[in-house]
Amino acid sequence: MDQTASEYSAEEASKIAFEFRRLQDKCYLDHAGTALYGESQMTAVQTLLTGGLFCNPHTSRTMEDLIDLVRFRVLRWFNTRPSEYSVVFTSGTTASLKLVAEAFDFTTGHDTVDEEPEPPPKYQVGAFVYLRDSHTSVLGMRQVVQTERIGVIERSELLQTLAGSSSRWSNGDRSSPSHRRGPSLLTMPAQCNFNGVKYPLELLETVTQNGLPGYEGDVFQVCLDAASYVSTSQLDLTRHKPSFVCVSFYKIFGYPTGLGALLVRKDAERYLTGKRYFGGGTVQIAMSGKGFHVPRTRISDRFEDGTLNFLAVASLLPCMEQLERLIPPTPTRTTIERISQHTFRLAQHCYRQLQQLEHANGGKVVELYHDTAYSDGRSQGPIVNFNVLNDDGGYVGFAEVACMASNHGIYLRTGCFCNPGACQRHLRLSDDDIRRHFQAGHVCGDANDLIDGQPTGSVRVSFGYMNRLADMERLTAMITRCYIRRSIMGPLVSRKEVLARYKNYDRVRLVQICLFPIKSCGPFRVMGAGDEWPLSDTGLLYDREFVIVDEHGMAMTQKKVATLCLIRPTINLEAKQMTLHHPDVDWNFVVDLADIDRQSVDRPADAEFRLCQTKVCQDSVQGVDCGEEAADWVSLALGVSGLRLLRQTRSREQRTRRNRSEHQLSLNNQAQFLLINRTSVRWLSDAVDDWGDVDVDDGVSPPTLDSLVDRFRGNLIIETSRPLEEADWGGVTIGERQFGVDGPCTRCQMICIDQATGKKTAEPLRTICREFGGKMRFGIYLSHADTLTEGATLVVDASVSGVYE
Repeated sequence: MDQTASEYSAEEASKIAFEFRRLQDKCYLDHAGTALYGESQMTAVQTLLTGGLFCNPHTSRTMEDLIDLVRFRVLRWFNTRPSEYSVVFTSGTTASLKLVAEAFDFTTGHDTVDEEPEPPPKYQVGAFVYLRDSHTSVLGMRQVVQTERIGVIERSELLQTLAGSSSRWSNGDRSSPSHRRGPSLLTMPAQCNFNGVKYPLELLETVTQNGLPGYEGDVFQVCLDAASYVSTSQLDLTRHKPSFVCVSFYKIFGYPTGLGALLVRKDAERYLTGKRYFGGGTVQIAMSGKGFHVPRTRISDRFEDGTLNFLAVASLLPCMEQLERLIPPTPTRTTIERISQHTFRLAQHCYRQLQQLEHANGGKVVELYHDTAYSDGRSQGPIVNFNVLNDDGGYVGFAEVACMASNHGIYLRTGCFCNPGACQRHLRLSDDDIRRHFQAGHVCGDANDLIDGQPTGSVRVSFGYMNRLADMERLTAMITRCYIRRSIMGPLVSRKEVLARYKNYDRVRLVQICLFPIKSCGPFRVMGAGDEWPLSDTGLLYDREFVIVDEHGMAMTQKKVATLCLIRPTINLEAKQMTLHHPDVDWNFVVDLADIDRQSVDRPADAEFRLCQTKVCQDSVQGVDCGEEAADWVSLALGVSGLRLLRQTRSREQRTRRNRSEHQLSLNNQAQFLLINRTSVRWLSDAVDDWGDVDVDDGVSPPTLDSLVDRFRGNLIIETSRPLEEADWGGVTIGERQFGVDGPCTRCQMICIDQATGKKTAEPLRTICREFGGKMRFGIYLSHADTLTEGATLVVDASVSGVYE
């Protein structure tokens, strides 16, 4: 990308960078998910709202006038005027599409010459047709439209209509008395949110004039899902005039959220007669005892049920003004056209850079999912969609790429992006594949990214006006560093040869017990032969009973603050004390566990102890606040103000493992214990090609085996004669205690954090993904399998035996 040809001047680029200085070292590449709001934008909104009195519009005529002014400005943003379009405010694009689906009347026959109060027997209702490559909000319309004539059209078929003519199919003779069909509706996106391909808006006129193949005689109106398109492209409603346009304003400005609009062409208002519900001020009169009401005449008054989100509507004014001030229009281009030019260049450069990446054996590093060659911003938006490939051509799961990106401070999106049609087409998934993936446990939004080596989704990056060339380069550098094989692998080593490399121990044994008294902080180790540690109903006594929360009550983890690992607790069982250490704090903090034990039991509302609520792994957790001194110490240690230390209460509402309610949990993620095999970790370390930021040539060695074991944050560290044999166990006996296996542990980017320093590396996550066919699994979860007796313990150096399934 030629920086000399940048759309922004140096002064403009500097101002934009200042607006988003809060990003610091983060790289935001999910503009298609939401735009980011600028600092001056929010200052202007605050100034507006604190500088005036904004009443309910049903109370204040002044507020009604302000809302109408915003309607006018919205229409001007899309280069049209109130005589051409009406603006109905909604909660967003999805609500706008739902409104059209519910209100569009396919039976009115407004296009007939002889309108009759009741259609004759041979009258045919209109059809609802939608593009397969649409957002699920469009797919949902088929559930509520008032017609049984529902059809789907493929992208290729829709584009063929531009080359078609009325001689091939007809939109009906509207002047003919024999024309007795209700209006039909086509819903399509202006830009695909999956890969950013833009649909030629000339299609709107073509479909309106000529109809669609297979629907001869139907007269179509077009509903345009413009949410993705208008975020970075100019929608000119003077040139192209769909009947209905659906938008969300956060896609453009980042704020306000929860506000969108349905733009209705004036002559298309007559098709929206199917609305049944009314509420608030949407009627002229309504009788409470009889089923009688008269809707208001203006469509916005008729469709905006209840009280509008009037503060959000008012906030649109400074949002539009600030964006135009930040990126002012030129004599030849509007603000949004300049943004379109800037963002397309970034996407074009990203596409070309990813396209050129190769492994040492010449294999592609990235498989791109595209419908254009990124040569023209008029046909391609600023979205790049892809999957990463190993050097053998196998896929890297998108969840692993997302973890690796997060480890590098990059925000991107993975999955199918609520567009199953485009995802299925580009990933070449049949309907049977989709059903098979669902039966295998994959659902929308999960991390089940590879099934039998086949991807269930992909990786999407999208650019906004605040992005720079450096952001794109950061992405390609991450992929280059983490996934390119720079040397051709030698012949595969057989499993027998691999196993022969490891020492044959006389017996499998428990070499270390680790508990993590404070969630996401450092471990307390029990590692001397013969040393023991008590067990509890939730696992190891005191394991993950405490949690640090921020000023909003959100649980802190190493994903957010990596240096949590530097807080090291030690526990004195006899004194019932926990002492907290941190290398940068010159005094240690002592927690009286006996006192906290008394506090942690549920107490009446007037108790002197402060009860707090937080969430851990989507579960609501109640905890006792450990006091001001503890809060001051953890805030000082982590350099973050407003932190609190909580201990989970012991109550009847104890967390339980999902779907297996008989096992109680403390603040663990999935199960009571996590077992890690040192022999498996040694095997994994040998499989790592390159430790990324560890430069062996400069004399810096890869991490030691012990430090690598620490990254997996296991409770029970064992050593076996063969690596990975624990993966085949269905149960485990340690000493005299029996445990059930709850399944493998799915890893995240936390294993890339050096637990001694808090620094991040690219490994071992990428090697785990490669060695296990895209599955990020390492270690196994255990839970108590027998009744816990009083005084039960685990002893270091106890024998371990696995029960094979």
